[in-house]
Amino acid sequence: MLIDKIEALKGQLAELTASNAEELENLRIKYLSKKGEMAALFNEFKTVSADQKRELGQRLNELKTIATEKINALKETIGTQQKEANKIDITRPSFPAQLGTRHPISVVRKQIIDIFSRQGFTLADGPEVEDDWHVFSALNFAADHPARDMQDTFFVEQDKDDVARNIVLRSHTSSVQVRTMETQKPPIRIICPGRVYRNEAITARAHCFFHQIEGLYIDKGVTFADLRQVLLNFAQELFGSETKIRLRPSYFPFTEPSAEMDVSCMLCGGEGCGFCKHTGWVEILGCGMVDPNVLEASGIDSKVYSGYAFGLGIERITNLKYMVKDLRMFSENDVRFLDEFKSAH
Repeated sequence: MLIDKIEALKGQLAELTASNAEELENLRIKYLSKKGEMAALFNEFKTVSADQKRELGQRLNELKTIATEKINALKETIGTQQKEANKIDITRPSFPAQLGTRHPISVVRKQIIDIFSRQGFTLADGPEVEDDWHVFSALNFAADHPARDMQDTFFVEQDKDDVARNIVLRSHTSSVQVRTMETQKPPIRIICPGRVYRNEAITARAHCFFHQIEGLYIDKGVTFADLRQVLLNFAQELFGSETKIRLRPSYFPFTEPSAEMDVSCMLCGGEGCGFCKHTGWVEILGCGMVDPNVLEASGIDSKVYSGYAFGLGIERITNLKYMVKDLRMFSENDVRFLDEFKSAH
């Protein structure tokens, strides 16, 4: 009978559920479309006797209202769920989160520090904004030395009548060596890593700032042979046990005698190639015995103590290890460039 079908359909509507828009649309078609369950009941309603039409008509209209409200309620519920699912939490980190990498300068800096630390050197640090005394005068730079010129040095504050008061951005980390010698008594064995500044045009081969590591050893009886052995150990640990070194005479105001150190080319093994300009050698650092004037300027008796010093550019070593052709890449924060060094950690 029609009344039984109405009650049965009412029970089905009470239990309807849908988890997504597709399921909801299927339910709407099943119950409310022109060929759905409600349409079938209304077609059957046409055949009932006149005395039943009033009661059954009311029940059918009530059932249609229930079906419509049920479908609308499910639609609202699903819409709310979708909005919550699609809602953007601006405080949540992006996903997937991209992991960073250590900068190649940091990688090589750590390698160099580890090598010298195993040879007994300790870390020393100092300010990047320095005075003339620690950057130049205490290191035996003459008053008319070209390094004091504005073309090489960034001057923060300058008093032409009192050169000693000049404030500069340090052009080398040797200033840290001076501060250490002023405050510590020998023996002194330190390395001084840090950033330095020079007033140069920025190109693929030069930059206005770069990174250095300088070393200093002062004690009784220190010789040039000690310096050579330390640098040989450093080169072989960094570039390989087959690496050879050579020391060429040079000049630095704060060391005497002074030398430039070359290592055998890591590409051709010393045979000669385009990278080493067919010489078989690549320059990596400067070094020498600490000038007695530098020791005396810091209050160390040069007749009792002697020492050696060396300095190298971290960018230079990084270029040799990883063949980076453009120095500007180190400071441009290009993630694609940094990703190339993941395997170097």
